[in-house]
Amino acid sequence: SIVGHANLLLGDRVEPVLEALQAASPNRFRGIRHSVTWDPHPELENTAAHNMQGQLANETFRAGARVLARMGLTLEGWMFFPQLPELADFAKAVPDLTIILNHIGGLVREGPYANRDDEVLAIWRSGIAAVAECPNVVIKLGGMGMPRNGFGWHTRDTPIGSEELAEAMAPFKQYCIEKFGPNRCMFESNFPVDKVSFSYNVMYNAFKRLSKGYSADERAAMFHDTAARVYRVDV
Repeated sequence: SIVGHANLLLGDRVEPVLEALQAASPNRFRGIRHSVTWDPHPELENTAAHNMQGQLANETFRAGARVLARMGLTLEGWMFFPQLPELADFAKAVPDLTIILNHIGGLVREGPYANRDDEVLAIWRSGIAAVAECPNVVIKLGGMGMPRNGFGWHTRDTPIGSEELAEAMAPFKQYCIEKFGPNRCMFESNFPVDKVSFSYNVMYNAFKRLSKGYSADERAAMFHDTAARVYRVDV
């Protein structure tokens, strides 16, 4: 399946853009990714192509999202963890739109959020719980190799192994699984970005280790079935 990009800030005018994307790939195009990352701290890089505060609450953006929903397409959501309550409000406002929350909700533990785990993780957990109450949102369990997560794995002389990686990832991913349920979770590689911290094989072995306490059906959902359903890979 293919996920592309269209600017939802076009509102209703985004429809011909989406139609062109569908025409370019009628059998594989499934939706778009529209980054909405924004943070008031200047030292934290905002990676959104359309850099503005409060995109998810913008009525023109929401009009574009309703077009996306009407066409049966999905939205990949990439934001920073303080924005999760905004995503919950957005998901409730566009309940027919399937939203894929990327990278365990955009956890940041560097720069202005470094050395503040008690506060940061409480905000992250609260945001994850709020978004999980929205049945039209599923979550990707990945992206933790990005340096902004604050683990420092990318600085090690000897790369981390799968056992240690599983132990470090487990509290975060298992919290997401607890809130969303396995049928709304999918393991995610985020490669090539995450390869700065660990290899592909080490990462997937870590996923297997941290999920070994779940049932066969639950593991099948997280490793395959959720993604197959959301991205309609059997169509």
